[in-house]
Amino acid sequence: MLPEVFDEKLREACGEAIATRLRKDDWPDVPMEHGYATAGMDGLKEYLGAADDVVDFVGDASILVTHLAPMSRGMFERLPGLKMIAVSRGGPVNIDMAAARDRGVLVVNVPGRNSSAVAEFTIGAILAETRKIREGHEGLRRGHWRGDLYRADTTGRELSEMTVGVIGYGNIGTKVVRLLRAFGSRVLVSDPYVQLSPEDLAAGVELVAFDRLLAQSDVVTVHARVTDETAGMMDAAAFAAMKPGSLFVNTARGPLVNYTALTEALQTGPLGSAMLETFAVEPVPEDWPLLQLPNVTLTPHIAGASVRTVTFAAEQAAEEVKRFLAGEPPRNPC
Repeated sequence: MLPEVFDEKLREACGEAIATRLRKDDWPDVPMEHGYATAGMDGLKEYLGAADDVVDFVGDASILVTHLAPMSRGMFERLPGLKMIAVSRGGPVNIDMAAARDRGVLVVNVPGRNSSAVAEFTIGAILAETRKIREGHEGLRRGHWRGDLYRADTTGRELSEMTVGVIGYGNIGTKVVRLLRAFGSRVLVSDPYVQLSPEDLAAGVELVAFDRLLAQSDVVTVHARVTDETAGMMDAAAFAAMKPGSLFVNTARGPLVNYTALTEALQTGPLGSAMLETFAVEPVPEDWPLLQLPNVTLTPHIAGASVRTVTFAAEQAAEEVKRFLAGEPPRNPC
């Protein structure tokens, strides 16, 4: 998220009369932080910036537009003029929401800002594994011509003849389902808090229990939020319930997965392979066992990164600021 793009979209939406100041941090070249590691920042996740630096930067501003800046209770108390925070992400996990309510500060977010990017990436991740793209690439890099991947007993499978289970039917999950329908997959969805859209129902998408999804899917892809209910949901029992040779994909969040159980499932079964995009600890340790397994594709939390993610989030944040200045209700209050 580039502050210049925020500034451009704010001026397009609100006019040149607004006064802005810009701050650019080092993320994503340096990893995000979490509040459990810093005194006074308890409960905040996925943020970047020291409290004193952020408070000094915000100063007397009444509106903060940010992606990763933290805002703890102590920071709110030092910023009495702050009236609104626009967070350009799906969940404002870098903001102490209870403190914001207590101080009367409006917090808005941008749900679905990178949902298309993650959905497209998920399909690419599935294809990389099911069509043996990763294996062929790695073989060539090692000087091996993997002609054996053409054999009927080792070659890949088409999405049109596979069952794909989608866990979570929010902004991202619904788009993944739509793309899978275009490939002709049989699609199962597990999410206890939603109903399927009429379009998905008419197309044959099925809303099923978690256990049934695991047992029947050739591919399981996770798109749930991390909550007390979902943390560690993909554990040893879940992996044991999956089909032999199946593929597990996680482009959601690392804490949804028990990585020890995942490693064992990849080494001894039933999993055939996995594609992992996010992790419980980032960056991952250099000696992490999953880095050594031959049946895993790993990427450094880039599924949501696209040019359109940046411009869309900035446009939505600017619209929220425009509405706030005009005294209109927000579109996406947190």
